[in-house]
Amino acid sequence: MKYLHTMVRVRDLDESLDFYCNKLGLVEVGRKEFSAGRFPLVFLAAPGDESAQLELTWNWDLEKYNGGRNFGHLAYAVDDIYASCRKLMDAGVTINRPPRDGHMAFVRSPDGISIELLQAGDPLPVQEPWASMENVGVW
Repeated sequence: MKYLHTMVRVRDLDESLDFYCNKLGLVEVGRKEFSAGRFPLVFLAAPGDESAQLELTWNWDLEKYNGGRNFGHLAYAVDDIYASCRKLMDAGVTINRPPRDGHMAFVRSPDGISIELLQAGDPLPVQEPWASMENVGVW
């Protein structure tokens, strides 16, 4: 048995691709169009690691999705949690749970999916402004 991917439905494919690729740093590794079913599937992965993919499903017929938190979360290891969070903040992404401990942070996708960022290896030394930042919203 091998883990393949996690699927999340998105309401705006362009907005989601901007978030996951341009801001979070994933890359598109595949795409399938299903015109009869009125949806495409877009597969994303961390650069250099296609073994665990995220499948974005965008239904052409608009639906309202809610309850992203009941999904749980996606998790990605990052080389520098502070630099990753700074890059996301500079791109306009809210850091819902800042990396106060040098180890873990949470953000949310445009569709409300919680994404956990974990420092690869040992936690980084605690530093400002992160140590003093409060949680924002839910994560």
